[in-house]
Amino acid sequence: MEVMNSQLVFHAEVEDDFSASRFRRICVFCGSSPGKKASYREAAIELGNELVARGIDLVYGGGSVGLMGLVSQAVHNGGRHVLGVIPKCLMTKEITGETIGEVRAVSDMHERKAEMARQADAFIALPGGYGTLEELLEVITWAQLGIHRKPVGLLNVNGYYNSLLTFMDMAVSEEFISQKARHIIVSAPTARELVRKLEEYVPDPDEFVSKLCWTAAEHEAASFVAEVKPGMASVS
Repeated sequence: MEVMNSQLVFHAEVEDDFSASRFRRICVFCGSSPGKKASYREAAIELGNELVARGIDLVYGGGSVGLMGLVSQAVHNGGRHVLGVIPKCLMTKEITGETIGEVRAVSDMHERKAEMARQADAFIALPGGYGTLEELLEVITWAQLGIHRKPVGLLNVNGYYNSLLTFMDMAVSEEFISQKARHIIVSAPTARELVRKLEEYVPDPDEFVSKLCWTAAEHEAASFVAEVKPGMASVS
C-alpha cells in the first residue's frame, strides 16, 4: 500500500462554509481491498477527513484492511468515534493487527447490514466489489420501499461508478426504475461535494411508502412469530 501513514493524520481546517451537520453518524460501504489505483486510497482518506471536519462519526464494516482500514483510521485519528460491525467468521480475514475504534461482532452478514443501517443517519459507498454493491443496492431498495428516509451517496472516484449510473439511467428509460426512485442515489466525484449534497438532500414524500405501514407490519409479524413459535417448536 503506497499511501503514507502521515496521510492518515487529520489536519483540521477551519472553513467558513462548515456548519453543524444534520448527521451524527454516516455508514460507509467500501472494499476490504485497497484497489488498483492510488486515487481510491486517497479518496477513502479524504472522506474520513471530511467526516471529521464536519463532526460526523463513522459506522462501517469493521475491517482494518483495504479502503475500510483507511477510512476508519482517518476518522479515528481525527478524534471521532468509529463503530465497526463485523460477522465473527470474518474477523480473522478482515482485521489484522490492532482494531480501530469500537468493534461490534455479530452472527452473520444479515445482522451486520441491519445493525449498520440502524446506527447510521446516511450512507456513502466508496469503490468496492460485490459486497459493496450489495450493501449499496439494498439501502437504495429500502429507501424506495419506505423502510428508511436516509440519504444514500455514491463517491464516484475517477468515474468508477459511471457504468452503474448508466445502468440505472437505462433502467429508467426501460421503465424498470421510476424517475423519482432514480433520484434516491446522490453521486459526486469528491467527498466534500458528496457530503454537501447529502446534507441538502430532501426525499420526495410521494415516492415513498409510509414508514408507519412497515413499522406496523413488523410489529404484527413479530407478534405472530412470538405466538406461533412455541407450537411450531413442538411439531416433529
